Amino acid sequence: MIVKETSLKDCKVIEPAVFGDQRGKFVVAFDSIAFAKALPQSNPFIVINESTSTYGVIRGLHLQKGDAAQAKLVRCVQGEILDVAVDFRVDSPTYLKHFAIKLSAENNKQLYVPRGFLHGFSVLSSTAIVNYQIDNTYQPKTELAVRYDDPQLAIDWQIPEKDVVLSEKDSAAPYLSQL
Repeated sequence: MIVKETSLKDCKVIEPAVFGDQRGKFVVAFDSIAFAKALPQSNPFIVINESTSTYGVIRGLHLQKGDAAQAKLVRCVQGEILDVAVDFRVDSPTYLKHFAIKLSAENNKQLYVPRGFLHGFSVLSSTAIVNYQIDNTYQPKTELAVRYDDPQLAIDWQIPEKDVVLSEKDSAAPYLSQL
């Protein structure tokens, strides 16, 4: 696997080993030993979540606070998404900066989102299946959500506003100025 730096401190793009021939492809989606060597500061992943969404869906921006904080390894196994990480660590030099990358079943790229980051994605294809490994259990009482369209963040989700589909929770999320 190849680990690439992003513009955000500690956030990484992971390019797994891919082997292809006339039959298709074989992807080493996760190797815990190689991952631990490449990112020694990371904790082991203990939960694997998967979501299925349709075009225009934006999920996020979310994070877990305190002892419930989560790091994620995000991978799109069908379709294409724009995956977004926002550094929400007040003491970080990249605080409130974001990084976006297209993840797809075709490019096999993954995004490592460290603890203390807001995370979300938009679905660019007709459907997408997103798999994310997480290093801590979900605890609803510690969740923080921020509006996807917060002007302070100025994220281009690559979805026309008329096509955006949100959950009730994400529609009701506050702007940063309201926190």
